[in-house]
Amino acid sequence: MADTNTALHDAYRHHERRWADNLFVYAVVSRRSHGVSVGINLNPGKECNFDCLYCQVDRREAPRVRKVDLERLSFELDAVLGAAADGSLYAAAPFDAIPPPQRRVRDIAFSGDGEPTTYPRFREAVEIAAAARARFGLTDAKLVLITDAAYLARPAVREGLAVLDANNGEIWAKLDAGTDEYFQLVDRPNVSLDQVLANILDAARTRPVVIQSLFMRVGGEAIPDSEVDAYCSRLNGLREQGAAIKGVQLYTIARKPSEPNVAPLADDDLDRIAAVVRAKVPVDVETFYGVS
Repeated sequence: MADTNTALHDAYRHHERRWADNLFVYAVVSRRSHGVSVGINLNPGKECNFDCLYCQVDRREAPRVRKVDLERLSFELDAVLGAAADGSLYAAAPFDAIPPPQRRVRDIAFSGDGEPTTYPRFREAVEIAAAARARFGLTDAKLVLITDAAYLARPAVREGLAVLDANNGEIWAKLDAGTDEYFQLVDRPNVSLDQVLANILDAARTRPVVIQSLFMRVGGEAIPDSEVDAYCSRLNGLREQGAAIKGVQLYTIARKPSEPNVAPLADDDLDRIAAVVRAKVPVDVETFYGVS
């Protein structure tokens, strides 16, 4: 029988964005959330403004649905949270791998098959999540926005962020590079790195944000040392301009990406990068390793 650690590693790899017959709400065992994360997919049509090399979304497969039905989303969210509350969620894999003392919802996260802030009714979706969090008494659970940060400064998005702030919210903003050249290579975005940095600064002047950074091997090559140095300079530049950075999540690929020429970093490689960041940037750094 697999030990707990092996079972949890398998659970991290099982990250399918489906639960029962739901279209918009799912649950996963998340390494970065340290337990159960209930996900809300505001991009079921797989629309995204980035085309990251490491993305696990298979856009060759037609989506089951393209438009979000907020009424159904609310119903599905109640169903998942109810299953977590009565314990039935943990009756089957991958959730049965979670040790009983850790069986609780750690966050309700806006993630899914694209960039959540592109959804035009983003604020309403956040309000639905906030109401469900209160209804189920999840006072310790966070509302998390996992974002590429391209649209954080838009007025409609700011309205949603205000609701997030009032409900133990947290922004996890993507920053995978220190130079625009590398940014264009790994994230294949529709905006420049300068635009992303400006949006992170705009958000982080209002509330602390978490920086999430995925580093990997591209064509067999790890991220260059010069790029890591530039990345550190970007973080320090944000701080010097008034950004409150709560912490940095350094991670690598844990599940099969859609592109064949990328691979996870070895643990030692990620540790080496983390050591550089810790030495150069006065922020908390957390590492999340690949799962083989």
